Amino acid sequence: MRNTPIKLALVATIAFAGATPAVAVDEYNVTTGYTLDGAGLGVHGVDPVALSTLNAVTPGSAQHAVVHDGVAYYFASEITADRFKSDPARYLPQFGGFCAYAVAIGKKLDGDPRYADIVDGKLYLFVNAAVFERYLADKENTLRKAEEQWPQIQHTAVDAL
Repeated sequence: MRNTPIKLALVATIAFAGATPAVAVDEYNVTTGYTLDGAGLGVHGVDPVALSTLNAVTPGSAQHAVVHDGVAYYFASEITADRFKSDPARYLPQFGGFCAYAVAIGKKLDGDPRYADIVDGKLYLFVNAAVFERYLADKENTLRKAEEQWPQIQHTAVDAL
């Protein structure tokens, strides 16, 4: 059997494909599509390391994809992918990537990386420019309310809110 190593690799890939953790319903904002292996794409395919450290909207590449907690994240380089792998929580947006202002009022709306803020080393996303302006007018209260609301809505489906 000349192709035995290839067949074994294929069988192992199929066997472990179901072993990845399932993403709980609507705990992560994965609105821009899915990868070939079925993982939802997080942060609109933008590199979360560049976004969370430099507030730079840098397109990621599937070539440098990392799946974390059932969500695929794209990175601009192997360097940023490796940084993410070493400490994912440091670079992930708060509230599963949903709009922080919406979370503060008990909703889950898309978090757009073009409207982002970094506060005390944490990345927050917002749905659009108008909502981002509202947030900027009262950052402290918005983030406090969002922190209070998130545990109550985290495991709730978007359409149930």
